[in-house]
Amino acid sequence: MLSFTDYLARYPQEAAFGDEEPAVVFDRYHAPGFTLHNDGLTLDRDRIVAHIRPVRRNAVAADVDIHQALTRGDQVAARYTLTARMRSGAVVATDIHVIGRVADDGRMLRLDQLTRTVEGDG
Repeated sequence: MLSFTDYLARYPQEAAFGDEEPAVVFDRYHAPGFTLHNDGLTLDRDRIVAHIRPVRRNAVAADVDIHQALTRGDQVAARYTLTARMRSGAVVATDIHVIGRVADDGRMLRLDQLTRTVEGDG
């Protein structure tokens, strides 16, 4: 079973830069019925997979710096920074605070997150 910190580091890399279809990558990491509640907006599988396609066109690199991660049973929480470098040359760093729940099979079932862009020139 994948650890939560491995999920935080691997999923963005595979989703943005992998060779597999975005839906295949998404399904590997997320349980059926997964929802992401990001800054008050609820995103389901279809909306997230649709978001991956422009990320693949525009991003050239991404790094995840995990500041803190906690797990207790099926509950997870983390505070981390995702830094993306874009084809345009812009660098965008986003602080992310997330809490969530993991399904019995180890895939993410629900994530609630708040984000804040902390730097960037684009």
